Formats: sequence, structure tokens, C-alpha cells
Amino acid sequence: MISPCPRYSPRGIDCPKLPPGEQLDYSMSSPLGNNQELCKHNKPWPTPAATWTAGQQVSIKFAPGGAPHGGGHCQFSFSYDGGKKYVVVHEIMGHCFGADNNQRDISFTLPAGLPSAKQADFLVTWVNAIGNREFYCWSTNVAINGGSTPFTGKEVTIANWRTYPVIPEFQGNFNTGVDHYKNAKTITVG
Repeated sequence: MISPCPRYSPRGIDCPKLPPGEQLDYSMSSPLGNNQELCKHNKPWPTPAATWTAGQQVSIKFAPGGAPHGGGHCQFSFSYDGGKKYVVVHEIMGHCFGADNNQRDISFTLPAGLPSAKQADFLVTWVNAIGNREFYCWSTNVAINGGSTPFTGKEVTIANWRTYPVIPEFQGNFNTGVDHYKNAKTITVG
């Protein structure tokens, strides 16, 4: 992901200034390691990487090229409690980067009922379809102009990392692992 700029990215678009004492992370395209936290970097940007409005269409950009690993499942989620709970606002099952694996700009409309926040955590997660069983994630913080009521939705699905369930290689079946996503518990944030 290059936009909104992931935390500590050296290649992101319109990145905020690094927090004091932090360094750029040149491993942004690598899967999440077992010794890393879910967001890789828990200390947020000093200022939001983007400002969005509930109900608005947003665009998430990924760097051109790269290894799309045959697509896979991806989710786009928000946390309002510093990353303890993430609620999904959009997901793509099977073909995260399009049927041809060349889509690098994913647009969707934020829920109109998304609560306001000066610094909400925004998390993008991806389980690859082919290759080693890996879990990719990018996080940033965004300001949200919205409502004041809590938002209820599915909890983010985590797989292929630490002790979480393993979703096997898809072997051409793009419904592989979808039950993990469908059966996610419902949570409320904000």
C-alpha cells in the first residue's frame, strides 16, 4: 500500500513526518513476521495520513508491479481503540487485485454511519492465494468526519500468522478460506 501512506513507509504518497525516534521501514512489501505486531508499527503518525468523511468514496493505492500471489482475500478495517478491535468496512474475496491481478487502485464507499475520529487506525489485510502461507498487513491512521454513534460490523479476519488459523493455498479455488471470513464475529466500535 502506498496511499494512504502506511506507517513509516519510505515509498508512500503524502506521508506525514515520522514520529520522534522512529525510522523508515523498508520491508513494507513483506508479509507480517511472527515477531511483529499486527500493525507492524503501533505508534501512529503525529498527524493523520488522510482525512475522510463517512459515506465518501475512498481509494486505496498499491505500488505498481510487485507479486500479487494470484490474488487472495483482503479486508479494509478501522479501529477506534488503538488497535485492540478492528471492524471491517470493505472486503474482496478471492481476487483482491482483480481477476487479472493487475488492479492497484481499490475504491469503495465508507459506511455513512462510521463514527468521527481525529486518529482512527486504518488496517488493510491480505491473505495470498498462491505461494507460502502468509499474512500481509499495512496500517495507518486517518481522520474521519462522521457521526457520533458506534458502528457495528464484522471483526477483521486474521490468518496464516502466529497461532491463527491457516488458510491453505487456493489451488484455483477462490472460495478457499471464505468460511473464516463469513463466520467472523460481529463487533461494535466507536
